[in-house]
Amino acid sequence: MGTEMVNVDEIPFPPQISIATKPLSLLGHGITDIEIHFLQIKFTAIGVYLEPEIVSHLQQWKGKPGNELAENDDFFEALIAAPVEKFLRVVVIKEIKGSQYGVQLESVVRDRLADADKYEEEEEEALEKIVEFFQSKYMKKNSIITFYFPSTSPTAEIGFATEGKEESKIKVENANVVEMIKKWYLGGTRGVSATTISSLANTISAELAK
Repeated sequence: MGTEMVNVDEIPFPPQISIATKPLSLLGHGITDIEIHFLQIKFTAIGVYLEPEIVSHLQQWKGKPGNELAENDDFFEALIAAPVEKFLRVVVIKEIKGSQYGVQLESVVRDRLADADKYEEEEEEALEKIVEFFQSKYMKKNSIITFYFPSTSPTAEIGFATEGKEESKIKVENANVVEMIKKWYLGGTRGVSATTISSLANTISAELAK
């Protein structure tokens, strides 16, 4: 892996990051955006950091081209399930109220849980805490939202950092909610950012070919 910063829509992402025990590599990146009247509005830049060993858990897809993997939800299910550390770094491009981001996350996760028949009181409570965490935040440009998923437990740590303020964090301990947050960002064809999914698929396809 190189040591140079990787620019995602002019936002620099380090090629490696150390969170807990091991250095994680930037294996995918992209943006979230929408198009309104042919105008592209970009919201966030995303970097996906994974333990390089993830490749050993995805051997059955060796030899498949990236564009094929990007369309294969089983591949992303296996990527999400692989017992390695995962870290998402989401950098704000277009400023937004934290409450808007929190509500968006809540509704996506809730819908997915309901689809899977996993939305109970515990899940609702866990989501309410996340909404509350983001409620008071103001996400100006270059603010950073992070999601850390340890390899050993079905939990997540969500962090928020913005210029001039201490980073704040919240721990999510509901396994079902954690799983759906992963699927929101890493869930193949249903993921929030097609560019990130495509980038991950291409990088891992190339790593598998080595």
